[in-house]
Amino acid sequence: MSAFVKTVCLAQKLCAANPALARQAVRSMAGWNKDFKPAPFPKTEKERLAAAKKYYLLPEEYKPYADDGLGYGDYPKVGYGLGVEAKDNYYPWDYPEHKRNLHEPISANHDLYSEDRYSQAEPPRYNNAYYFVCFLGVMSGCLALYYWLEDKKMYRPVSAKQYPADGVKHYTFERSK
Repeated sequence: MSAFVKTVCLAQKLCAANPALARQAVRSMAGWNKDFKPAPFPKTEKERLAAAKKYYLLPEEYKPYADDGLGYGDYPKVGYGLGVEAKDNYYPWDYPEHKRNLHEPISANHDLYSEDRYSQAEPPRYNNAYYFVCFLGVMSGCLALYYWLEDKKMYRPVSAKQYPADGVKHYTFERSK
């Protein structure tokens, strides 16, 4: 608590010494806009039309998230899955770093679909059942080869160790004279 009080005292001293600093600090905190916060879930047709207009959508395109208590309010449900990397690089976007146009509504889970995240831009080539059957086929083939070749051991061909004669020492640990 004392660190907070000291910080507030320091801020007051700096603002008293330089009033322009206080105005600039207030201006730089304007990154969040109250208009970005979604309004409550639309209950009437008039509220629904106003929400569609607010998000620059046609009334037939506007579908809000379900009112299930997650806090999405009147924010439109615009779909999932199309990641930023799937969009055209050469299109003249209004915001090319995000590949986004002005007033284009984004998904509430947009942080999952940015360029530094994984998103499956197109459907997989085959369905999961096909992949599972292929996996079983490969594993069954490996198992069949294992059992078929179990009695045919493979090793490096080596002849028996050769000694000078049976029962004769061919080494000694004594010093030669």
